[in-house]
Amino acid sequence: MSKIQIKNVYKIFGNNPETVLPIVKEGASKEEVLEKTGHTVGLDNVSINIEEGETFVCMGLSGSGKSTLIRHLNRLIDPTDGDIIVDGTNVMELNEKQLIEFRKHEMSMVFQRFGLFPHKTVLENVGYGLEIQGKEPEERKKLSMIQVESVGLQGFENQYPSQLSGGMQQRVGLARALATNPQILLMDEAFSALDPLIRSDMQNQLIELQAKLKKTIVFITHDLDESLRLGDHIGILNAGKLVQVGRPVDIIMNPADEYVAAFVKDVNRAKVIKAKVIMTPKDKVNGMDKTNLVKVQEDQFIEEFLPQVVCTNANCEVVDKQGNIKGYITNKELKESLTKGK
Repeated sequence: MSKIQIKNVYKIFGNNPETVLPIVKEGASKEEVLEKTGHTVGLDNVSINIEEGETFVCMGLSGSGKSTLIRHLNRLIDPTDGDIIVDGTNVMELNEKQLIEFRKHEMSMVFQRFGLFPHKTVLENVGYGLEIQGKEPEERKKLSMIQVESVGLQGFENQYPSQLSGGMQQRVGLARALATNPQILLMDEAFSALDPLIRSDMQNQLIELQAKLKKTIVFITHDLDESLRLGDHIGILNAGKLVQVGRPVDIIMNPADEYVAAFVKDVNRAKVIKAKVIMTPKDKVNGMDKTNLVKVQEDQFIEEFLPQVVCTNANCEVVDKQGNIKGYITNKELKESLTKGK
């Protein structure tokens, strides 16, 4: 069973969303619903399965419904229709007390604008969730310090938010979210307010932490490069509808429609596609010239071996970490992988 199951979720904003729901289910567009009823469709029959330990990135333009979607997972917003299942529990069926406990222990959220308490130190901000959980002061301090160190802020634990840069403040927000040891981390445009270099550093930080912690992360962004860098799977929303879900390479190589194609048309595919994705398995290769081969690792990105291939006009022999031959890539296949669909 998936860690998170989003099942046929609709969200309609307005005074009488239930009365508008039938025409949305009949296929009325977001624009038609707004014109006829004055209601706004936030989500239109969205279904997603998110697996334990993966980073699932949801992206789309402003107004696509991505932030609305993430707020359904911890019921900051309730759907007009549909279900949210976490570890087999229907979150929609939780009463107020159960929902509070669910939020305390199962999920944490990192916000775009940091959301730090200005009158609390870094250590106190990081420990806020632990305080809500009822942890004793000494235990809070110990657990909070572990997370402060994990995000590289040791030495700053007694500083206040106003004394920190934007990137450092967001590290505090990330440490605070991790301090309660949640199974699920929700990140809503968490790095969008940061300068490009700081944003890249935060992405690296998250990748490193995720490699160790294996949390289930739902990450919201409007930035395709960020999606491709962070996501195990990506879901793309347009006008409240989920138009495609897949691995980064699937999104790039096989866009579902013109909207997705427009997103990915300028992507540097060499940075995203690995050798194993485009290779032909060795037992299916016939008649290929093997006299001039460049040996590449199956998990190497194309950009890592492309210069050598171009210079030598060679074909590629793809091997695993033990050196076993897994398949081959012809020079022609390599070129096609970089231009397909463009």
